[in-house]
Amino acid sequence: MADPLTSAEALAAWLAHLAHERRASPRTLEAYGFAGRRYLAFLEQHRGECLSAEDLGGVTAGEIRAWLAHLRQGEHPLSPRSLSQALSAIRAFHRFLDLRCDIANPAVALVKGPRVKPGAPRPVTEDQAIGLIAEPALDPDREPWEAARDQAVLTLLYGCGLRISEALSLKRSDAPLGDSLRITGKGSKTRMVPVLPAVREAVDVYLAEAPFAVGPDEALFRARRGGPLSPRHVQATVQNLRSRLGLPSSATPHALRHSFATHLLGAGADLRSIQELLGHASLSTTQRYTQVDAAALLSAYAQAHPRA
Repeated sequence: MADPLTSAEALAAWLAHLAHERRASPRTLEAYGFAGRRYLAFLEQHRGECLSAEDLGGVTAGEIRAWLAHLRQGEHPLSPRSLSQALSAIRAFHRFLDLRCDIANPAVALVKGPRVKPGAPRPVTEDQAIGLIAEPALDPDREPWEAARDQAVLTLLYGCGLRISEALSLKRSDAPLGDSLRITGKGSKTRMVPVLPAVREAVDVYLAEAPFAVGPDEALFRARRGGPLSPRHVQATVQNLRSRLGLPSSATPHALRHSFATHLLGAGADLRSIQELLGHASLSTTQRYTQVDAAALLSAYAQAHPRA
């Protein structure tokens, strides 16, 4: 008779399911795995014993609430948004146990997460976006091809509204870029985005400068030693650029995607079109940009109206 499945083995099976069947992003896998490991560690410490997968069917609502309280009051307390994401991960884990292992736990549905008020996106202005894209070429410590690469990546984020992962998933065979680009985003959802001449030109300049011979199925953007460029490099680059330009901490790579949407909305684009360009599954996600646009209008009104 086979040994019963341990809770750790069940967690590993769930993460493998997310990776290979659901095609979850590496970032999602990391976040869900981290939440799952903390959850199991808390339960085993709380009960004073190792848990089998079967034991997870008996976890009470009180134990789950105690785990959330532990996360909220620990050495590194989580924000309400992070707590909500952690609880969402655990709910998904228990759904997997129910569907794949026949280990149901109705108590999970009784636990409500903290109320999280959705925040409005924080884009940069048009001038700030242009400044971020132009700044790498002014760095004397950067090789010309590296500056061209960073400019090409940032131009894709702002000019096409891509996520970092989407820009870095481009293959050498995708370039030179055409008039449109097929992008596979979250949930393996595919969309077509138009390519502006400025975006195409930035990628062409990078290709002309790049010192590496790259195969057609390899990543288009390469790091200094020739490997694929990492999201962390893009984040660190923008952090350095915003420091040099005196921009706030909200000026992140993802803020360029926000700016793409906000500036299109301000120029008269409709929400449905922006939803398609961004690859949002729900229009309500795209509607957050109307808050930003309305705030910009009120700010302009306050500065310009003689009675303001």
